[in-house]
Amino acid sequence: MSPVTIGILGIFLLFLLLASRMHIGFSMAVVGFLGFAVLNALSPSFSILGMEPFKIGAQYSLTVIPLFILMGQFANHSKMGFEIYQTVYRWIGFLPGGLSMATIGACGGFAAISGSSLAAAATMGMVALPEMKRFKYDDSLATGCIAAGGTLGILIPPSTVMIIYGILTEQPIATLFIAGIIPGVLLCGLFVLAIYVITKIKPALGPPGPKFTMKERIVSLKDTWSILVLFFLVIGGLYTGWFTPSEAAGVGAFGAFVITIVKRRLTWGNLNNALAETTKTTAMVFLILIGAHIFGYFLTISQIPDQLSILATEAGLNRYLILALLVLAYIILGCFMEGLAIMVLTIPVVYPMVLDMAFDPIWFGVIITLVMEMSLVGCFPSGLQCWYASSSSLFFLKLCFIFPIP
Repeated sequence: MSPVTIGILGIFLLFLLLASRMHIGFSMAVVGFLGFAVLNALSPSFSILGMEPFKIGAQYSLTVIPLFILMGQFANHSKMGFEIYQTVYRWIGFLPGGLSMATIGACGGFAAISGSSLAAAATMGMVALPEMKRFKYDDSLATGCIAAGGTLGILIPPSTVMIIYGILTEQPIATLFIAGIIPGVLLCGLFVLAIYVITKIKPALGPPGPKFTMKERIVSLKDTWSILVLFFLVIGGLYTGWFTPSEAAGVGAFGAFVITIVKRRLTWGNLNNALAETTKTTAMVFLILIGAHIFGYFLTISQIPDQLSILATEAGLNRYLILALLVLAYIILGCFMEGLAIMVLTIPVVYPMVLDMAFDPIWFGVIITLVMEMSLVGCFPSGLQCWYASSSSLFFLKLCFIFPIP
């Protein structure tokens, strides 16, 4: 049996294990161990199984993950999401669909300090949903803007998904963060534009909220100081070269901790919850990374990535057509799997092919992160929220295809 055939069987076994609800990290580790043992020998497989957990756990650059997660936890407990929502609400809440627009804006602001789609969606769900229900917003629009806005957490830096992509592809995390800023802001604008168009066509979906005075709007800006300080401290430090990504994460976590104290919202209970959630999330991410590296050894000796690159080259297809097919595959996978799991599962396979097609790896990282957002929204059953979120995202993808980054 050829290595490629064994590789295909291994991938099929992986999907069977995932269908049986085995954790993605354990699934990849099991398949990678067995596949490497079949193609090589049992002794080297045990060596990899013993080496990789220590290698991943002892890697200094990976400290960026728990520190950014901790920063997001402190930001959540300090109620920064609530404050940014109240500010944006006072400025644009009086427009048709204004509460939904404010939710998108608040999600974008909170994403700049949380790096988590789940955290952004959960926070905005608690803050914005009651307000939209009070003003009789349509349920599909109310939940849709939270679902779509929450996904901004993995595009606007700091982004956990971009960190994982950078680690898997050995690309600079700071460059990936900077590359995600303009697409994130553009996507926020497209979401807001989509809401405006929808509520213009059907005003009953999003009735306008109350109009605040200019004095109330200006006064509300004082509540945004903490988010601005954290964002410019972390991203500004990365952009100017003051901090490495790990140092920026440490500064951001400490800054969020100090801000929580200054706002008098740090209790023993909040501190325990923040540390516990950070530990759980970090353990989950590290388990996935360990499994992905073990699985990567198996993929390498099975020659599947090399064969895919050869197949794509010999097919003579336009590289943008191949990229479009990859995007479609990611969107379909996203309806069944979590975005981070999709990335660590597929990047070892598709990344060599992307490099062979001469795509910029930073640009491709932004595209994949954006597609992960579309996949997250695609899991929701309501047609309206999926339509406006996905159509806005697809519009941005079209811009990327027409005006690719060199």
